[in-house]
Amino acid sequence: MVKTGERREGKLTSSKKALITGITGQDGSYLAEFLLHKGYEVHGLVRRTSIFNRGRIDHLYRDPHLKTTRFFLHYGDLSDAGQLTNLIYNIKPDEIYNLGAQSHVRVSFDLPEYTGDVTGLGTTRILESVRRSGIATRFYQASSSEMFGDAPPPQSETTPFQPRSPYAAAKVYAYWMVKNYGAGYDMFACNGILFNHESPRRGENFVTRKITRGLAKILAGKADKIYLGNLEARRDWGYTPEYVVVMWLMLQQDKPDDFVIGTGETHSVQEFLEQAFAYVNLDWQKHVHIDPKYFRPTEVDDLRADITKAKKILNWSPRILFADLVKIMADYDLESCGLTSPGEGRKIIASAGLEWIDLKNG
Repeated sequence: MVKTGERREGKLTSSKKALITGITGQDGSYLAEFLLHKGYEVHGLVRRTSIFNRGRIDHLYRDPHLKTTRFFLHYGDLSDAGQLTNLIYNIKPDEIYNLGAQSHVRVSFDLPEYTGDVTGLGTTRILESVRRSGIATRFYQASSSEMFGDAPPPQSETTPFQPRSPYAAAKVYAYWMVKNYGAGYDMFACNGILFNHESPRRGENFVTRKITRGLAKILAGKADKIYLGNLEARRDWGYTPEYVVVMWLMLQQDKPDDFVIGTGETHSVQEFLEQAFAYVNLDWQKHVHIDPKYFRPTEVDDLRADITKAKKILNWSPRILFADLVKIMADYDLESCGLTSPGEGRKIIASAGLEWIDLKNG
């Protein structure tokens, strides 16, 4: 099997087409960057809005009229089955990565119906579009560790799901639809059950980015407080660019299979705070306030991945762990606020062999 970044006879090893939903998000932007590096022609699904929300992929854009362009965006929505079918039939992608979703767990309690429609039924619409189109493609579904809910850690591919949010319930539905379409229609369809993965491109309303961005604003004199919810929740946090490589690896296997992906470590939100503030010699307790509105109605207490299967079959294990991740994110947000960072984050990325990442864009 071809490994990441491998070349043959001086050329990139792939000329495949990939379709990515959620391409403007954290995962989608890194995956697009990685696949372009691999030589793919990349197509992305974007929603039509009055405001462009494409900051994470602006650096990848090329004039579509140029013959050398390999990056294309298409208007569409996971709620529109007809448009999905048209796009899939016309593009005929070799690989489809379904990363699009309403992915904020706390927001899913406020928008449960919308979350179910986009996060759950959206997956079914793509699968049905593939079936109706009759094309031979490989399908990756972005499943989530939130599906495990109350299940005691560590969680593996055989751990029963116990969803504790509308988001998690929608993801469980999507997971089983992938399994059903794969078995019923002989489709190459698999689930990547990814545990929390973060980066400088993480949305600013997610707790890790809220912490590092808030820290930078405090040091820049633009803020004094960070308002958070449950500090005791424990998560398995990894670095997103490493995880998008695993998405690709899953679709290069001889047969479809599901994999749990994480670091095997668990840390609390408070530990993330302590690491981030200690990195710049600040006392987090002077700046962090608890706001009850950020608590979930039902909480997931402890998530930790058992990645035995991924290590054995995919020959994958993470290189960047918790402490390094905090430094990478803190460096980026400090520099974005015009401050000088300690600079350890960039050294960590360089040593991890992720040369395809555009560091200027996170």
